[in-house]
Amino acid sequence: MEHLASQAKIQFKSFSKSFGDLLVLDDLNFQIEKNEFFCIVGPTGCGKTTLCNLVTTLIPPSAGMILIDGEPANPRRHNISFVFQEPSCLEWRTVWDNVKFGLEIKGYPENAIIEKCKTVMRIVGLDGFEDYFPNQISAGMKQRVAIARAFVTDPDLLLMDEPFGQLDIKKRFMMLDEVLRLWRELKATIIYVTHNLEEAVYLARNIAVLSQKPTKIKEIVPVDLPYPRDYTDDQFVAVRRYITDLVKWW
Repeated sequence: MEHLASQAKIQFKSFSKSFGDLLVLDDLNFQIEKNEFFCIVGPTGCGKTTLCNLVTTLIPPSAGMILIDGEPANPRRHNISFVFQEPSCLEWRTVWDNVKFGLEIKGYPENAIIEKCKTVMRIVGLDGFEDYFPNQISAGMKQRVAIARAFVTDPDLLLMDEPFGQLDIKKRFMMLDEVLRLWRELKATIIYVTHNLEEAVYLARNIAVLSQKPTKIKEIVPVDLPYPRDYTDDQFVAVRRYITDLVKWW
């Protein structure tokens, strides 16, 4: 399957968001390089999910802008996919029909849909489940469906907002490895929001640590560790401790 995504460079320029008198995001300025796995962490309620919702451009910022490859983010021009916290399968569609949904909306020809869906479903381990409905598969498999549906459209930018928070630890670790494998094989620029700091260190090339509201970026921490990463490695533990010290309520 030929990958057509731009692997976009994302830039946040003086980016702010208020809801009435409540300033949530305060003048954020940072950038995410092409094909980067970028994690966002911070204290509960600091605006991580709000930031994701704004990136989709469905909600406008109060000030500033997001640029994708130097142009204002525009869902009509840029391909932005989102994997939510909760499984988002369409219950009346089969696994196959769920995965191909975005391609149908974009008007891909049937032969391209078949090729792309077969490739991505093989990668995420959904072979043999094409004709199953969501109520016939596990929560972990539902998230695989959502991930396959997001990757199959060759996104310029893939947002993932705590996508594995509902899974047990064993399934969560399995899904983290699946996402890393997809990212390396299919290529994408990923923004991954999580409250799990160990998870962020396991995945990210860079981690943005947010403050409490009004939210600013405390620091962007590079993670210069090779993949696959070892949770018990001394360097891994050192980075995790450093991130933990940065994420405070005060």
